[in-house]
Amino acid sequence: MDYQQKLAEKLTVLNERGQGVLIRLNYIKKLCSHPKLRPSFLTDKTMEPAIKYINKKFPNIDFRGNTHHLTPIQKQKSEVLQATKNFYDSFLDVLELKDHVYELLNTIDAGQCHFDIAFNFDFTKNYLDLIVTFTSVIIMLSRIEDKKALVGMFNSAHEMTNGTSDPSYPRLGQMFLEFDHPWKKLLEDFGPHTRSVTAALVSLNMIYPRRNLPPEQWRRAQLLSLLSLPATMLDPACCDTMTCEYLSMEVMERWIIMGFLLCHSSLNTNQTSQELWKMALRSGLYLTVIRDEVLNIHKVTEDIFDNIKGYSKRIADIKECREHVLINCQMAELLFHMEKLRSLMRKFSKIVQRYHVQYLAQFDALVLNDTIQNMYVCPEEESVLLSSFVSTLSALSIKQVENKEEIDLRAVRLDWLRLQAYTSVTKAPLPLKEYPDLAKVMNMIQFHTKMVDSVEEMIQETSELSILCFYPHIFEKMFTQSNEEIHMKRYLMAFPSVCSHFSYCGHSLCPEELLPKHCAESISAARHRKQKKAVPKKGEVQKEKPGAESLRKDRTVTTNMDKLHLMLRELCSTYSLCSDFLIFDHIVVPTEFLLSHLEQRFSEIIVRMANYNQTTQEIARPSDLLAGIRAYTTSLHGLSSYISVDVTRLVKSVLLQQTQPLDSHGGQTITTLYTNWYLEGLLRQASNSFIVHCPTMHCFVSQTTDNEHSFRAEEFSDISELHALAELIGPYGLKFLGENLMWHITSQVSELKKMVIDNMDILVQMKNNFGKPEEMVALKKRLTGGENVLKRMTIVGVILSFRSMTQECLKEILQKHCPFLMAPMECLRNNISPEADIKLTLNIFELVSAAGLKCDIDPALVAAIRNMHTGRVLLVLVWCTTHLAVTADSSFPLLFHTDNTSLEEEFKLSQLLLVYIAVSLPFLALDPNSLYNREHGGHNNNIHCLATAINQLFAAMFTVQNKNIEQQLKDFLLLASSTLLQLGQNVERIDVKNRESVYLLLHMIVEESQFLSQNMLESCFPYVLLRNAYREVHKAFVLTVG
Repeated sequence: MDYQQKLAEKLTVLNERGQGVLIRLNYIKKLCSHPKLRPSFLTDKTMEPAIKYINKKFPNIDFRGNTHHLTPIQKQKSEVLQATKNFYDSFLDVLELKDHVYELLNTIDAGQCHFDIAFNFDFTKNYLDLIVTFTSVIIMLSRIEDKKALVGMFNSAHEMTNGTSDPSYPRLGQMFLEFDHPWKKLLEDFGPHTRSVTAALVSLNMIYPRRNLPPEQWRRAQLLSLLSLPATMLDPACCDTMTCEYLSMEVMERWIIMGFLLCHSSLNTNQTSQELWKMALRSGLYLTVIRDEVLNIHKVTEDIFDNIKGYSKRIADIKECREHVLINCQMAELLFHMEKLRSLMRKFSKIVQRYHVQYLAQFDALVLNDTIQNMYVCPEEESVLLSSFVSTLSALSIKQVENKEEIDLRAVRLDWLRLQAYTSVTKAPLPLKEYPDLAKVMNMIQFHTKMVDSVEEMIQETSELSILCFYPHIFEKMFTQSNEEIHMKRYLMAFPSVCSHFSYCGHSLCPEELLPKHCAESISAARHRKQKKAVPKKGEVQKEKPGAESLRKDRTVTTNMDKLHLMLRELCSTYSLCSDFLIFDHIVVPTEFLLSHLEQRFSEIIVRMANYNQTTQEIARPSDLLAGIRAYTTSLHGLSSYISVDVTRLVKSVLLQQTQPLDSHGGQTITTLYTNWYLEGLLRQASNSFIVHCPTMHCFVSQTTDNEHSFRAEEFSDISELHALAELIGPYGLKFLGENLMWHITSQVSELKKMVIDNMDILVQMKNNFGKPEEMVALKKRLTGGENVLKRMTIVGVILSFRSMTQECLKEILQKHCPFLMAPMECLRNNISPEADIKLTLNIFELVSAAGLKCDIDPALVAAIRNMHTGRVLLVLVWCTTHLAVTADSSFPLLFHTDNTSLEEEFKLSQLLLVYIAVSLPFLALDPNSLYNREHGGHNNNIHCLATAINQLFAAMFTVQNKNIEQQLKDFLLLASSTLLQLGQNVERIDVKNRESVYLLLHMIVEESQFLSQNMLESCFPYVLLRNAYREVHKAFVLTVG
């Protein structure tokens, strides 16, 4: 008969089923109480009359007499039926679970089963679990406020559709009414089971008090010390109550509190029951029902006992126990060590498995066989099970582990549960309580089998913390509190590691509970939660001066730097917990996560250290920023002393991103900031002559004027600063800077071409008649915009001079960092043949120019000029296609014709622009700022930059047009010399005020040029005039400063 009852199987199935139903009810409660997730038919205004009517009349709803109340359901009966079916089925599961649980509890009482946690551990545990699970289900059911509306709406729609109510509806409605006050009904139903429940709970007396000791007593008794008895360290761990040793304290407290609530009569009659109950009440304030649903144990117990006569003393006990509850908030260290133990168990699981396989086969099997032989009674059915245990254990071999064969011993454990059930009923042929040695051996074997095939399940059973998934605010608060304690920082990694437990909290009966759509809102709220900003305090202490951290009179006095180093060490120590962990389907690598955040933070700090203010055009000097980055990088490298991270890779990645216009997150970089500043802050003022290019000192210098500048140009443009700039943004950044400089140059060239076109007729005549002074004077009077041409060319020269300075500094930096790369490039540049193909030459120039080497022709300027020409051709093509309806066959000849014509036109414009510049040079003598400054090595209005502009700009233009550069510049030199020689024939003193300073321009143009020579200059301009000009400007300088 005991075999036919299948108590073990029913306990196992009902516990699993009850847990699923409980989770399902919790999900329904959360769904119905959430304003955004609440089912639409419960929030529909048209459904409100029907819902109120159902709640009022439930369960006796008149479907025929008051149809007007249920009209909304009648109109949408199919939708309501479909929407409420899952809820209705879930409540039916509760009814079905109740029937099976009550039937099983009655069967157990009828069999007068014996419960003792030390002997029939699994049988007793499953029995108590079933009681607690069922009680939790009923409590959760009572907390669903919309249950009557959901069931009533389903049944109404069912009757309207099928003409009859659902068969289970009456019993389901009756259950709802009975459990409106759940504890009252539960106490009535569990009254007959008091004997069995009390016996099971009292058996905890030898386990729970010993496990519930304060930590100080555990340490004093060295209960967890492996070194307390060195002589027995190698002895196998053996305990009569092994299975009870890893039983959760929370589980036992839930058994005791709920069990004695349901069967409370023994609290007044049994001293052991009372002591266990009071001890559990002191353990905490709340008891977990499921997830984040809790039970206020003191309040609930006091409310129940307050309505029972003779329990005044118990109420006093409850109040006394509430005052002794202790709460420990220091969780970081405990979680850290738990995670460490979990990782060690996983790491050495194969060793653990190997050890226990040998233990089971070579020790446990023999001990069990001896125990069976010493039994004086062993019925046939029990004998078969015991013999199968011995044979299964004996068959285990170490080769199975070595060959990685799957070992499954679940059948042994299930048979042992069956045997416990068979031998625990009254009048059992083999009463287990009379054979304690058999129970101890089998309980030990059960533990050993789990260490063979269920190590991961054991880890989850003993240390799984998925419950924290449902307490995000408390979890975050624990993290924050631990983060505030310096000595707790080393354990902070435990918190993200605990998140890997969350994937274990799901259940097959409620798979939708953890769907991503339900997590999105929580994640979004966490990401966008506004942090309270600290209010600045009045009268803040002044910041310490630099170097104060190094002053120390006593080594025992900890400075702020000491505290920061300690904090850093503690934070880094937490990364030793694990190299990676799994959260759902994502592998989290803490060090990589740290590096990604450090990378983003480092990028932000570099940009912040630049201190760029677009409004006031202020920025940090490149050398200051470079020093700051080096200091910060040194600190980051110190991080590698504490934690194994590739700081070099981090720094290289960040600094490489800073050489681009935007970083990997789309943010501005120092390349963009410095490019904007040098263009808008420095070069724009240089174009207005507030800042002067100084060839002598290789920098730009601010002039003393009435305008007050926020910076001194020499502090941002000298060699050391441009070296620092080259170090910071590198070749890529300087290439970006060069491209922006070229854009400004091409805009000036476009304006210059417009001016040439406006004066084209006059310039053509001047080009053809430059040997006729009288006609040239007449034509010059008709020429307009000469000063504007020189002004724009000066701006181009200033920009190209700045580019030359940056290129030179880049070359010096690269020669320092990679001399073996620079030497071959210099050799390649120096050995280019003049007869080489121009495309090959430009490709080589582009290569060496990227490394800062100077070239006869600037490839970047060539590319910019060519792009101007290409853009013009494309515009012509688009216009022709749009307005002239050019066909596909005729478009290509037109394109080539347009291209050739454009080149010739561009060449003509370039020639005339040279003429325009040459005949306009005398205008410079009218400007008082055209004075040559020997200290600066240039003119006060930057006209000396015309030499750079003329040589580099026209070399690029004639290269694009495939013309002879030398011949064109020679023609320009001849015309310019002729024009300037006319200054000496002018008797008006105002015109020749700065004649000598302007003469020097010819010498500068020849010196700067790779295509002109001094012989060419002397052939058209007397050298004596240059010598006298230099003497005059230097004499004027001596008189000025003397």
